[in-house]
Amino acid sequence: MPKDQDRQSPRDEEPVPDVSVVVIVYNDADRLPRAVRSVLEQSLRNLEVIVVDDCSTDSTSAVAEELKASDPRVRYLRLAQNSGGCSAPRNAGVAVARAPYVMFLDSDDELPRHSCKSLLLTAERTGADFVTGETTRIFEETHTSGLWYPELFDTVRLVQGVREAPEYFHDHLSTNKLYRAAFLARNGLRFPEGIHYEDQLFTARAFTLARSFAVVPWPVYIWRLAADPASLSISSSRHKLQNVRDRVAVARLIDSFLEESGNADLRPAKDEKFLRHDLRLYLGDLPFRSREWTERFAEVVTPYLGEITAEAVGALPREQRICQHLLRSGRLDEAIECARSLDRPRIAPRRVTREAGRVFWGRSVPDGDSTDALDISEWRLDDQPFESAPVRHEVDTLAPAGPVVRLSLRTYDPARLLADPAEVTAQMWLSATGEPLKIPFRYTPDPGEPDVYTAEIELDLRRIPLGSKGFKGRRHPVVALTRVGTTRTDMVLATGDVPALCAHLPLHGSLAGHVVRVGCEGRGAGRLEFTWTRSGALALAEVLAPRLEPVRRKARRVQRKLTGPGAKAMAYHELLRLPVDKELVLFEALEGHGYADSPRYIYEELVRRGLPLRPVWSYSGDRSSFPDDVRLVERGSWEYVRTLARAGYWVDSHGFPSTYAKRPETRYLQTWHGQAIKYMGFDAPELRFGGQERQQQHRDMISRWDVLISPSEEFVRTFVRANEFTGRLLRCGLPRNDVLVRWNEPEQRDRAAAVRARLQIPDGRKLLLYAPTFRDGERGTGRSIRVDLVELAELVERSGREWTVVVRPHYYERFAIPRELAHVLRDGRPFCDINDLLLASDALVTDYSSVMFDYANLGRPILLFTDDYEEYSNSSRGMYYSLPDIAPGPMLTTTRQLAEALRDLDRVQEEWADRYAHFQTMFNTHETGRASKTVVDLFFEGGHR
Repeated sequence: MPKDQDRQSPRDEEPVPDVSVVVIVYNDADRLPRAVRSVLEQSLRNLEVIVVDDCSTDSTSAVAEELKASDPRVRYLRLAQNSGGCSAPRNAGVAVARAPYVMFLDSDDELPRHSCKSLLLTAERTGADFVTGETTRIFEETHTSGLWYPELFDTVRLVQGVREAPEYFHDHLSTNKLYRAAFLARNGLRFPEGIHYEDQLFTARAFTLARSFAVVPWPVYIWRLAADPASLSISSSRHKLQNVRDRVAVARLIDSFLEESGNADLRPAKDEKFLRHDLRLYLGDLPFRSREWTERFAEVVTPYLGEITAEAVGALPREQRICQHLLRSGRLDEAIECARSLDRPRIAPRRVTREAGRVFWGRSVPDGDSTDALDISEWRLDDQPFESAPVRHEVDTLAPAGPVVRLSLRTYDPARLLADPAEVTAQMWLSATGEPLKIPFRYTPDPGEPDVYTAEIELDLRRIPLGSKGFKGRRHPVVALTRVGTTRTDMVLATGDVPALCAHLPLHGSLAGHVVRVGCEGRGAGRLEFTWTRSGALALAEVLAPRLEPVRRKARRVQRKLTGPGAKAMAYHELLRLPVDKELVLFEALEGHGYADSPRYIYEELVRRGLPLRPVWSYSGDRSSFPDDVRLVERGSWEYVRTLARAGYWVDSHGFPSTYAKRPETRYLQTWHGQAIKYMGFDAPELRFGGQERQQQHRDMISRWDVLISPSEEFVRTFVRANEFTGRLLRCGLPRNDVLVRWNEPEQRDRAAAVRARLQIPDGRKLLLYAPTFRDGERGTGRSIRVDLVELAELVERSGREWTVVVRPHYYERFAIPRELAHVLRDGRPFCDINDLLLASDALVTDYSSVMFDYANLGRPILLFTDDYEEYSNSSRGMYYSLPDIAPGPMLTTTRQLAEALRDLDRVQEEWADRYAHFQTMFNTHETGRASKTVVDLFFEGGHR
């Protein structure tokens, strides 16, 4: 029994705390104070900390007593004997907790400052049995962090029982939750003692028994994952087979609980969680385990896999289903091969078999249960475009020869990308300082294996531009294949027998004060890995580095001050003393993201005329969209600051950084990037209610504009007015729209044909462009993709595959084409200039994007997918127009409606002809196809200066 030292000082007269936080500890004296302080420093002050010591043998007891003496809210219990787990100390803490709400904290973790208060307020407001929130995981080895199942914590919600949202079985931590003590008592909820993964059973019971639970989207727990292998947690010790046995044992206990409590209908949801989380962790490790370990692992898990519900298995990605089937069938080598593709769907199987219109995993046609299990026909390998078809590059051998590494590459090509190797340019790229090292090579078909190609490559390490100061880091080679104008890069794997190859590595050689090592990545898919470490005098410096660290930290602080935004702003002010370079023009589009928008077409008009000007383009990150002969300067660099200060002309489509004031001699042409549909400028809430300082900053930014291009009088009524712009307007249309107005000219037709060829749109197939805008507050979430792409692909298939859909989300958005849909869908993101896709398309699907205004210049059908119109239009941002009043095409809310409109597009276009014409008149009256020429005439050549 635990001994409660607090019982020596009765606290009956003290107020009852709002929350009891049970902090469990065992031999963790160093980290315990940090955990306890994170509770004591909570914004909720009325709480208690119950430190439960699982009979530690280090100085934990003394540390806990000091913490107790330092704050009356700390209580200390010490178990009489070590329990060997987390359950007994947590149960002991619950038994003495005095508050109506309970939380749990491990001694190596922390609580964010507002966790207790925010969870308590949510619990009181909703009446939920418990509240669960997001967990931040900190990986101490890499000093990186990530969120725990962020898709579960995207909004505040109240769930009326887990049947309403069974996906929460994935949220199996006990520590990111605030529980009503009465709920725990009413259901006799305690942690099972004597087993590991006690959280999983405890939370499965809690979710199942709760009448309601609440969810909050902010982090309420900080989970630290130790870097020291000796300090790995149980959940991180996947290399231990006992770890596997424990997970399976807990899964069986949950099954028994569901059955006995009358909740067997929840078993498929729980099984899916086991397969997607617990089992999936081990499958990803298989390529890095020994054959003996894999055999013993299969002995443990395959009996339980036979008990998993078919519904749960059917919900898995095809790759994992194949891997599980191979594991259960005893085909362990193939299971390991398949495991390497679980996170990387572009990694192909080594071999496939085609028969009677079906495609199967493996070198032979399967029979029996394997026929359906190994059928991968849904991947449509023979219909995949070049950019997304799966391929597999493996290194067979590595051999050092001085500074040269000889590498034998084997490429497995079941999608037959290399059926004619002469059409494909192949290179190996190794990233280094600056441009990657590129080594061209040629493939040779393997005479004994269909769809397999080999190559011999020599990496000359002397060509790696490490520089005089050297480089310390890790780089993974990739193979770059180019065909139909598209370059794709794919990782290079170590050979299929990763442990065997790694046993002969690392290869190494001395180079520029460094030791270059070639090895195998020890996790993930098992990429080939190049690592640079210092040698000689540089190595000595590494040894001395810890002693010099305080000096280095101070030097880094000084460097940041000397090179940071503040220093650049000061330097810019001084550079303004220099004369303006009247021939220097700085172009920027999409905040430096590429060669596109109206600045591109103005630039090309300048080049065509051969004016005596020196144009420079700003870029941010990727430079691939820019022509080779364009002079570039990196956005935010010192050279960028110098160019801003000296340039006689600024031309951009969004806005140069507000830090830099424009000198009077410089002329600033603002092209803007589209007509306004959402509230802009001072009409937008963030400015309208943003305070005088924020408003003045915006006025200062707008005041830099000398000339603004206007595409319509509606633009003047909305955007110009809302931004209080009083400078000169060029009412000439947007230069980027010139090619759309003149779409029928040979040059534009050729451009469209090249785009269709690059996208591999089959002859006779129509191209549907889906280009939604982003949602405020949800950038990078993928939620702007409102159309159900799986359903759309199925409907397109059923209607005779008349269309190929190109998805082009906003560049703020994150998105990837699922492999099984790539025969119908294409990724439009590689095209920096959206005009490429507009010219090549036959119809547009958008929502609230200004691309609809541009597209109307083509006269082609526009469909609006607006299933969230009420939410979007009533959001805090607001819209200038009632979309139903101005829409140039039907507003659709389901994927089925979209498919029906596509099947009879001629009728739709005819029905909407008058509305479409009104839309064009309203927004495109200034578009004549000569905007670029007009801008150059008036701004650069017309005596405007």
